[in-house]
Amino acid sequence: MKLRVAIFQMDIVWGDCNQNLQRVESFVRSVEADLVVLPEMFLTGYHCSADAAIPTNSPYIARLQSLADESGRAVMGSVAVSEGDAIFNRLYLFAPDAAPQFYDKRHLFGMAGEGKVFSAGEERVVMEYRGWRILPLVCYDLRFPVWSRQQGDEYDLIVYSAEWAASRISSWSRLLPARAIENLAYVVGVNRVGDDPSAHYSGGSVVLSPLGDVVASVADDEEGGAVALIDRGVVERLRSRFPALADADKFEII
Repeated sequence: MKLRVAIFQMDIVWGDCNQNLQRVESFVRSVEADLVVLPEMFLTGYHCSADAAIPTNSPYIARLQSLADESGRAVMGSVAVSEGDAIFNRLYLFAPDAAPQFYDKRHLFGMAGEGKVFSAGEERVVMEYRGWRILPLVCYDLRFPVWSRQQGDEYDLIVYSAEWAASRISSWSRLLPARAIENLAYVVGVNRVGDDPSAHYSGGSVVLSPLGDVVASVADDEEGGAVALIDRGVVERLRSRFPALADADKFEII
């Protein structure tokens, strides 16, 4: 079973939901893909403030779902949302003609004060789309391998939606292949480019095979997209020939 995955390495306009969403809509409608992955907090930029949050019934959420329905393409990316008294960094999967699926970022970036504004997610989620099992994660989650560790045969693809500063990009480029290799899964990592008030972002957006090899990528410091055709049969054959997951340590996340 194959899936065409598009990655969109955006230069996000700080705080401008309308302009950012218009650019997302244009890209999604123009690309030939089954799934489009966007950076973290693509509507606003990485803004650790309650002002960046939109309600879960916001027209922006409705527009993203309509975009998926009308284009026939699923859209993934994180958005700051308010739910009751809590604010979450929420990674959505908007699939055509289906209810949105979501994951709330577990590991909040203390250096930026994210934990002072956002509530941490408590549940690890595996999403389903077109026969693929997808583990959705957000940016800083990448540094915590236990949270993503495959236990048995849970998922085929990990998706990281991120705003990872250029000053730490060497860690991003090393950890993404590690997550693919240790979990015998495809990995998609989408980062932004450009600048916000606190950091510069150089990109490094990539699709990796279960062996950690590059399948598709976007040039550094350039806004743009790329499409990869990934094959679940590759995952299944690799796990059959090299059943390392059967020898993995058993543990419980609390």
